[in-house]
Amino acid sequence: MSNERASLRGVRATVMGLGLQGGGVETVRYLARAGARVTVTDLRPAQLLGESLAAIAGLEVRCVLGEHRREDFTGAELVVANPAVAPTNEFLRAAREAGVRVTSEMELFLRACPARVVLITGTQGKSSTTNATAQLLEACGVRTHLGGNIGRALINELDSIAADDVAVVEISSYQLEALAADLGPLERVAAVACVNVLPDHLERHGDLATYEACKQRILELAGPRATVVLPADDPRVGRWRVERGRELRFSARPGANTPLHIAQGEFRLGESVLGALSDSRLSGSFQHANLLAALGLAHALGARPEQLARAVAQVRGLEHRLEDLGLRTGRRVWDNGVSTTPDSTQAALESLGCEVTLLCGGQAKRLEFDALVQCARRLGTRVVTFGASGAALAQRFEAGGVRAQPVADLAAAVAAGFELTPRGGQLLFSPACASFDAFRNFRERALAFRAALPPLDEALTAERGSRT
Repeated sequence: MSNERASLRGVRATVMGLGLQGGGVETVRYLARAGARVTVTDLRPAQLLGESLAAIAGLEVRCVLGEHRREDFTGAELVVANPAVAPTNEFLRAAREAGVRVTSEMELFLRACPARVVLITGTQGKSSTTNATAQLLEACGVRTHLGGNIGRALINELDSIAADDVAVVEISSYQLEALAADLGPLERVAAVACVNVLPDHLERHGDLATYEACKQRILELAGPRATVVLPADDPRVGRWRVERGRELRFSARPGANTPLHIAQGEFRLGESVLGALSDSRLSGSFQHANLLAALGLAHALGARPEQLARAVAQVRGLEHRLEDLGLRTGRRVWDNGVSTTPDSTQAALESLGCEVTLLCGGQAKRLEFDALVQCARRLGTRVVTFGASGAALAQRFEAGGVRAQPVADLAAAVAAGFELTPRGGQLLFSPACASFDAFRNFRERALAFRAALPPLDEALTAERGSRT
């Protein structure tokens, strides 16, 4: 047991937010197994937390559900808050005022992790970059642990993580904001990256400058010998100055004069070839920058250029990232369900670069749609909007000269999309809005989209053949 974990024995610890996604569950397990005296509190009632409660059954944990009690915060020695809880929350403020240490699952992990750590953030592409970095390192023979905001807490895998391993961790603005001000630099953080900063999460952070400051916090975590991988073209991150470690700038723009770049169809670091563009199996031109950053990170962790060049073809993309779902009644279907911003939907449209039917909608954020509307008009995009923002979004597109049809929900959007799309045409699911009007998260919404689709044409052909 690490010193960090040993220090938790007997500590009165309150976990704020058991949640539905597993992060709270993993925190409770970690603290209970370390010997802490755990209270878990969640505003949801027990009947809505059945799966999470089953996952912690048998542990010595006190549950306070359907409410938060001030004394569970002020009377604790340690409070671990879910990243979805803003630091300004009244109960977290009360805990701090009472002298209680407030922390997060991510901070507990970073303080205790024995391995070298790669931290990756950004607005768009951080999950794809994190996933690609882990796959590249694995292909090059490095024992790798993938986790963080990508959907897998690593805190209960600490016993199986060795000092020579690498933990590749996606970290969000919420997770960065929740870290203690005195955390960092961390000797074990061998590389960090921010792939971009675009308008998002303004409902949480208030304005773009505050959101950017949360992202920039990643620089403070870099160890003294870390490699810091940053885009040269991003108008915000391009201004950042690296005060610790080795700066490595990248650009996927043709003719870019950066150490990490693409030239003559090759990913390059200086004169070293890290792989061929034609070997990449990731859909969407926007993935070129993500893979380029991942190659730079893997190289910084010791992977050799010739190893990386062989590994590029082995990298597989994540689900719901401009994923080709094949032909359905003669229409090509693309799932870009990860999109919750107009910027990411615009990137998907531009990658396809042709006339498509776009399905978008959900819970709108405080973000501008003008550039997406202009892109849709230029490409001749047909639009079907759905969900809480469906009617308002349709008006925005129509005002910009784009044909748009509002419908009530996602199932109706799929039906309308197939009706509007001619045989031989393409249909793109890329919501550009949050999912919380009708779904728990973007994955649940993307799976609902897939469930509403007609079967693959190949499946229809096989079925007909079996009946003859």
